[in-house]
Amino acid sequence: MDFSDRIAWFRKNFLPTFWVANIMELFERLAYYGQQIVFMVYLRDVLGYSETEAGGFSSVFGGIMWLFPIVAGTLADKWGFRRAFTIAFTMLAMGYFLIGSLGMETFAGLYGTEQQPVLLMLFLVFTAMGGSFIKPSVLGTVAVTSTEEGRSLGFAIYYWLVNAGAMLGPTIAYFVRDSFGYEFVYLVSAVSCAAMVFVNLALYKEVPPAPGTVPESLGKKFVNLVVVLGNFRFIIFLLIYSLYWIIFWQEFIIIPYYVTDFISKDAPYEIVQSWSGAGAIVLFQIPINWFTKKLPTHKAILVGFAMSSLIWVIIGISPSLPTIAAGIVAFAIGEMIQAPRYYEYISEIAPPGQQGLFQGYAFLPIAIARFVGDPLGGWLYETAKAQGTPGLIWIGLIGTGILATLLMALYNMFLLPPQHKTHAQA
Repeated sequence: MDFSDRIAWFRKNFLPTFWVANIMELFERLAYYGQQIVFMVYLRDVLGYSETEAGGFSSVFGGIMWLFPIVAGTLADKWGFRRAFTIAFTMLAMGYFLIGSLGMETFAGLYGTEQQPVLLMLFLVFTAMGGSFIKPSVLGTVAVTSTEEGRSLGFAIYYWLVNAGAMLGPTIAYFVRDSFGYEFVYLVSAVSCAAMVFVNLALYKEVPPAPGTVPESLGKKFVNLVVVLGNFRFIIFLLIYSLYWIIFWQEFIIIPYYVTDFISKDAPYEIVQSWSGAGAIVLFQIPINWFTKKLPTHKAILVGFAMSSLIWVIIGISPSLPTIAAGIVAFAIGEMIQAPRYYEYISEIAPPGQQGLFQGYAFLPIAIARFVGDPLGGWLYETAKAQGTPGLIWIGLIGTGILATLLMALYNMFLLPPQHKTHAQA
């Protein structure tokens, strides 16, 4: 296929709105990960909260961001994706600006010290609820703007751009906080999202769903939630998987603290984290998929868990910027092994005829991990630092990784439905 034929193939299989939605996702992820990488240090060093308190704020922000899409997706279907994007990016732009304004001297006289915790919580909840509309709107757009032939590649493009944003956002954040201050990272995130409001209004063209598609009502969503929560096998799986994401988010909770406190406050931890993690995925996702494609799904998940657990072993041996980078690359390799197989794994453990229903709750482990893991990480770091034993941090996280791997191995042995396990081993 020559270049002109390839261009024709892309035009045939992807509507222009597909590219608009994915570019907006790139800038939204740039804004999100840019502020997320400095979030904990900003709350401690600029706003004056302890590590444990910062972890509590982070849990609310991250938990809502990943939990509310279950409801936000229904509203986006009802309103249309174009309107949902407008609402989302407007709320994100306002929210990021308000969070950053708490640390700006210009607004020092506007916010009272006593009111700051309440205002911060309100700003975080507002921003997270706006951001929760992005995932269902982008994924829904990809589904309706790509043909059946191009859909698999469409989701691969989406995943690649997510990681490109996760790489670029923290990189920009480093130069902004180094030159102007942590609070101005939030201004960059706000401007990025505000620009997407205009891109959406100018370029996004609403595409109707396929004929016969009936969006689920909010009532139906809650009925489905009861069905899902009533499946013991699936709930155990989600809880085990949440341990994996607890480990992942410590890259944004503990690593920034450790680097600034024990290595150098001027070290570019944002670049180390983003280029080692998202950068590795951007470069190596396709070849790793090729090398591991013959692994049965449940074994790929287990190998990914075990590989990602190595991050804290590598870092814990001799904490430094090179070992932190190597550890994050190790985690990214584990993620690349298991992440593409995650939805396939859910389809294996879901009851017959309920695969689509269970896929709708695939983000729940991330929400659980943020609600539980962010304050846990903040407390673990603060406690170990206060005791003068930072090595306890790595021991705790290594233990969490080992526990997650062992529990997933036991799940595969005893709870994976026999017919699916037999199929996976064939």
